[in-house]
Amino acid sequence: MAIQKAAKSTTAKKTEPKGETPNAVEVTAFKGFDTDFKCRGYQYEVGKKYKHTGNVSACHSGFHACENPLDIWRYYGPLDAKFAVVSMSGKIDRHEGDSKIASAEITIKAELTLPDFIRRAVAWIIADSGDSSQLAASGDSSHLAASGHSSKLAASGDYSKLAASGHSSQLAASGHSSKLAASGHSSKLAASGDSSQLAASGHSSQLAASGDSSKLEVTGADCVVASAGISTRVKSIAGTWISLAEFDSNNKCIGFATGRAGHDGVPADQWLIARGGKLVAE
Repeated sequence: MAIQKAAKSTTAKKTEPKGETPNAVEVTAFKGFDTDFKCRGYQYEVGKKYKHTGNVSACHSGFHACENPLDIWRYYGPLDAKFAVVSMSGKIDRHEGDSKIASAEITIKAELTLPDFIRRAVAWIIADSGDSSQLAASGDSSHLAASGHSSKLAASGDYSKLAASGHSSQLAASGHSSKLAASGHSSKLAASGDSSQLAASGHSSQLAASGDSSKLEVTGADCVVASAGISTRVKSIAGTWISLAEFDSNNKCIGFATGRAGHDGVPADQWLIARGGKLVAE
């Protein structure tokens, strides 16, 4: 088991102090967008550079992104957004609350798939030395657990197990057969490996899976579940919104089955699959 845990350190952090940096070098960061690749109504395109004139202030003006990929989920959840790696330059102002930064210039380098995004998150947390609430594992069969609120857990190895009990926790796994569980409210869980298992009991949680044969179970109220993987199964209480990709016999996606458990014929408290454009009991 190879586990690396971010801990307090006397070494210098890789980021500069909070506040405006007039002549900053280029900073690699990560940005979230809506499904049309827009942010706050502004249209972006991969490969293009944009410049802002005027004051640069985090949360107020300029182009915004996060140095820690998982911080993006505070603004764009894993279920209904697109993500990209970007380059920030010119004047830069950093946010006090997380790794969000504002800049005068931004270049959209490349769009990230969910697996790519999770791998980037794991790499960032492992490299960071400043926040003991962030845990990351890169080896197979790793175990990560956090009980504090707003914790961030990420694993890239196969057969990893992640568990968080605090509210607003974020869990991400890119390896196969990983298991993620969160009991706090407003938690976000994402897995890109095949045969992953995700479970959330807190209210308003969000679960996303892109790997094949994943299992997602929800017992909290007002949760949202989505999967783009083949042969995914979902079990939830009434009221959960669910969207599952459906595939034909050649494993070609033919659409999504979307509905709300306990409403319009979608069963609650049963394992569901996508069939014939509908969510049906397995």
